[in-house]
Amino acid sequence: MKPDFTPYIPSDSVLASSGLPDAATQLATAAAQLAGQLAPATQRIMVEHMSVINSYYSNLIEGNKTLPHEIRAAQAGDFSGDPAKRDLQMESLAHIHVQRWLSEQQLDLDTLYSPNFIQQIHREFYLQVPASLRELYDGEGKVVDTVIPGQWRKRDVRVGEHVAPDEADIASLMNTFCTVYHPDKYKGDRKVIAVMCSHHRLAWIHPFADGNGRVMRLFTDAALKAIGMESNGVWCLSRGLARASENYKTVLARADYPRQGDYDGRGMLSEKTLVEFCAFMLNTAIDQVEYMKDLLNLDEMHQRIHNYIQARNDGRVPCMGKLKENTELVLFNAFLRGEVPRALAISSLGMSERSARRLLAQLKEDKLLSETSTRSDLRWEIPEHAEPWYFPLLTPTI
Repeated sequence: MKPDFTPYIPSDSVLASSGLPDAATQLATAAAQLAGQLAPATQRIMVEHMSVINSYYSNLIEGNKTLPHEIRAAQAGDFSGDPAKRDLQMESLAHIHVQRWLSEQQLDLDTLYSPNFIQQIHREFYLQVPASLRELYDGEGKVVDTVIPGQWRKRDVRVGEHVAPDEADIASLMNTFCTVYHPDKYKGDRKVIAVMCSHHRLAWIHPFADGNGRVMRLFTDAALKAIGMESNGVWCLSRGLARASENYKTVLARADYPRQGDYDGRGMLSEKTLVEFCAFMLNTAIDQVEYMKDLLNLDEMHQRIHNYIQARNDGRVPCMGKLKENTELVLFNAFLRGEVPRALAISSLGMSERSARRLLAQLKEDKLLSETSTRSDLRWEIPEHAEPWYFPLLTPTI
């Protein structure tokens, strides 16, 4: 019997009695609201910052515990002296590389939903990964396979209780996957539901020897953006999945179940557990969007910038000097706009031009603002010493 991952999405009758359409609409609405509350330049800065956060959480699900500050150190060329930790830092950078690569592709749906492009995502990731992390070991520590970047697996695998399809069927299954989940086949809330269902079905096919989880999450992020969620990248689905890692793995495994009798759909796999999986994914995404909406609320952000300056001035931010109270106006204005004109920054400080320029020089030295030239606008930045104050609980600090 040929392998079959039907149903592709739950039937209309099952969806009508579930909360999935409402959840999909809620997610799309919240994501649009988040995009609307940020200036385009601020959104670009947040996407850049969140690429490290996304890498941290997606890799954490796979057992790589490299912390955000260690990833940023690697971005600056400061790698650990421990070869194993260095390799994991490079793996984190590989994930960031693929995120940037995806954002630069100007993807159309036909390109994204093609087996070749999914292979390219895998290839882009593994070409950046150290050779040591391409080797696969058995339970006795012996190398049994090597990951070839962008190549479908060449051996059969078992993931928990799930026996993945035969390697000879992968090409056909991936063609089916890209055809049945192409967003042009769905309307309205069904587009979002299809993306969430496809996340599991890609896991079920397990097309690569390794790296399937990361490719699934990178592909899901790209698919959500492709169907119109413009704030994707500001919010981080992987954060929610990592924070509920055991539930994530449980619902993934349950969605592998075969159909459980006549009242469980008409496909080969369980419709009931697919509904459960999709509900988990939608609720996790909604939680992360709402979290970022609250985090980036103007009044709340203004208060946290104020709190950061107060912390600087009473010595709670190690190794950083005091700041004048007027600094709050400049930093909040920079957050609002993403980039603030020099003249506006100077005038908002309410001090002599010489004193204002001296303060701006300090903010640039402290990496709270940046510039591309001596006449450019001043760009809002999120240095590590400010991140815990700007975005409490976004990531662990140790």
